[in-house]
Amino acid sequence: MTDDVRNIVLGVVAAGIGAALGWIARNYLWRRRLRRKQAFFGLPDNAESLLVVNRDPATAEPAVHRIDVFALLELSALVKECGAHVQVTTQDAVDQGFGERTEFCVGGPASNRRMAAHMAAMLPGVRVNVDPEPGPDRGAFQIGAERYRMDPGVTEYVLLARLTAGDRRVARPAFLFCGQRAITNQAATRYLARNHERLSRKYGSGPFVLLLKVVNSQAYGPDVVELVGDVTKAATSQLPESATRPSHKAS
Repeated sequence: MTDDVRNIVLGVVAAGIGAALGWIARNYLWRRRLRRKQAFFGLPDNAESLLVVNRDPATAEPAVHRIDVFALLELSALVKECGAHVQVTTQDAVDQGFGERTEFCVGGPASNRRMAAHMAAMLPGVRVNVDPEPGPDRGAFQIGAERYRMDPGVTEYVLLARLTAGDRRVARPAFLFCGQRAITNQAATRYLARNHERLSRKYGSGPFVLLLKVVNSQAYGPDVVELVGDVTKAATSQLPESATRPSHKAS
């Protein structure tokens, strides 16, 4: 074997080894990211999850708001990426407890009785004005001593929460998307899809409640979202008596 042939063979072998090591490294990193994602969502391979759909309050018939359908599609994609399965059910047809399966619950308490139950049980520091009559406080959030009113299409709020009951090492989490309007529900699901890695690094498998502000949805849809803050402590504590004082408009 001449030196030229030997160099060619060694070059091919080195390239093959380099390609194999690169593939192994990429596969390892991909699997590690997948495991972290599965742990955050409580969705190991072939796990079952539940998407609880609210009803469109603007119709008398049982129906889902068109924008909430978009939110469900984004959540379904997240579940599929984890290698898990999803079952979609309406808010009045859920007959199971909390923590058996990972749950994604979409919609405010006025249109989703499952959301209302979760908030009453686990978010005692949150009140949502569900009065259907027009007024400045319609749809407003009371979180602790602070009140957040919406200006439809301009400034709207949504709660994004990850909650667990009992031993969180075995209990599956519930993700709540409680918005003042349907567009804010979709904004929260999109925020979760884009930021789950950062949220996983910060909170791990622990609970959190984030207040998000959707800015100028009439122009930008669900895409411009600002994090107002982590309101976990206020949302999971009993509502103080001072919460009954005159409200202010949060900016």
